[in-house]
Amino acid sequence: MIRLVSTAALLALLAGCGDGQPFVFDEEAEIDTPTEESETPTDGEGFDGDIEVPPGTTNPTPDTSIMRFEPEGDTGGGFVRSVSYNAAAQSFTVDNLAFDGVGPYQRNDSPDTLAGYAVFRSDQTVTDKVNGKDVQQLDYRAIYGVSSNRTTVDGKRLPVSRFAIVRSGDFTGYGFGGFLYERNGGVEMPTRRDGQAVFVGDYAGLRVFDGQGGQELTEAKMSIAVDFTDFNSSDGVDGVLYDRRAYTRDGTEITVNRSGSRREDAEGTAVLDLPVARFTLAPGSVTDDGEILGTVSSRVTVDGKVTDYEDGTYYGIIGGDLDTGGEVVGVLVMTSSDPRHEGVTAQETGGFILYRDSSR
Repeated sequence: MIRLVSTAALLALLAGCGDGQPFVFDEEAEIDTPTEESETPTDGEGFDGDIEVPPGTTNPTPDTSIMRFEPEGDTGGGFVRSVSYNAAAQSFTVDNLAFDGVGPYQRNDSPDTLAGYAVFRSDQTVTDKVNGKDVQQLDYRAIYGVSSNRTTVDGKRLPVSRFAIVRSGDFTGYGFGGFLYERNGGVEMPTRRDGQAVFVGDYAGLRVFDGQGGQELTEAKMSIAVDFTDFNSSDGVDGVLYDRRAYTRDGTEITVNRSGSRREDAEGTAVLDLPVARFTLAPGSVTDDGEILGTVSSRVTVDGKVTDYEDGTYYGIIGGDLDTGGEVVGVLVMTSSDPRHEGVTAQETGGFILYRDSSR
């Protein structure tokens, strides 16, 4: 059940706002929403295991663009299917979220970027045109990431990769929101499938909670290594998320523990754990179309005992020419018990664009 922190606004309707600005995730692309009859491809065709690729482009190939979005879930995720960015106005439009204003999101005051990705905020109030009264809105934040590389698709010059994440802290559950990520153009696999590659870059995330309201922002470094030798039967993907920092939604840095051993502050309250998170190595982590998928987790030491802390899923797409470079775009979603508050769980959704450039 999704509960508002304030009962002033009831989410009885899920209405969106959008004005068709440039840089729209391709709404005309053929997309597929999984049904109960849908099957995950078997080994040799796609991913292994119980995790399913998010809905989006049907029948992807190495030569085509791919777009994915968060599936609808019981906790409110997956309602965002379309976003657009207006570079001239520095604004961001989100569709299908109620009480997030009637106009585009504007750049957040502090911080306005996380790890180099743009941060936006929805309108705080909307005026009733009949009586002039202000209608309080939910406080949504959005992160939008764009590749520094460009490609041409159907005569249009587009970024190779993009992602967007939208969440609100104005719920006592995780609340409504969503993520999207895409590759424009195709991927050129290495001519010789006997090597490995590492992609490095930055990560930015939004944290929301079940058991209390509030929202936090995170940024980190990230790297992903890929084994090209045998995509479908080897341990194809390895990744690490490290050096995470956290901020309140107003930009104040939060004291965090990155050591992996839980500690307390001067008042005896546990400090937020943001340890290194690692991908779980597993066969069949990559398809020939360049999509990657698997689980991610972290651990902490509590009273001398190592225990599981975060667990979740990563999703991504490899793009570009892997003989000369290439990049990876994706999203990961992790949940954990918040050590600072009893009975509170946190959900962190973060996006990344990682590059193989020798200068990085």
